[in-house]
Amino acid sequence: MTGQQQQDETRPVTTTWTQPDAGVRLVGFATAGPGGAMTDEVGVITGDLTLATEDDGAGHAVLTVQYTGAWEWYTLTGSPVRLPEGGLASLHEEALARIRAGGGAEAPAPLPGPRSEG
Repeated sequence: MTGQQQQDETRPVTTTWTQPDAGVRLVGFATAGPGGAMTDEVGVITGDLTLATEDDGAGHAVLTVQYTGAWEWYTLTGSPVRLPEGGLASLHEEALARIRAGGGAEAPAPLPGPRSEG
């Protein structure tokens, strides 16, 4: 953890799990920077947020965000996105960094073109 990442030391930055009949899902926590994160359903949300980034199994990722501890999940504007070369983890970390920066953060857009399978 860098000095710039301020978070509760009792919870991990990112948690990974898989579920039967579902893809890999990464969950991480961030405090939104000024201007928050943009959602499709309710516009900008701010404060302590939880981001979930899920591989849909078809080469795309769905990014959803919620107020940490709340029940409702919202679509991070720009989601779903094609998985980048760096994979799900790099996309998840980039989205967390964008949320921490604020400014109406949206889902990272990977470079255009087909994803190479590795």
